[in-house]
Amino acid sequence: MPKYTKPTLQKLELMFKELNYSVRYEKGSFNSGYCIVENNKVVVVNKFFDTDGRVAVLLDILEGILSDESVLSDKSRQFYKSLLKTHLNII
Repeated sequence: MPKYTKPTLQKLELMFKELNYSVRYEKGSFNSGYCIVENNKVVVVNKFFDTDGRVAVLLDILEGILSDESVLSDKSRQFYKSLLKTHLNII
């Protein structure tokens, strides 16, 4: 499994911002390690996850909420595709 870095996490967070979603890291009793508040476009991720865990969770969420990649900037879209390819190769 590749080791993800803080810049990777920051780029993913930027993609959520482009989709008008807010990403928060908090403690909670969510079994999957995250929850999504659709009406408010808020994603809450377990704050005890390390960078790898946060990236993996945000990528999974992004796959679920991103129905049209064209809403992302070109730079984000290219990064998303490369990240997805890497992520899918390790699953």
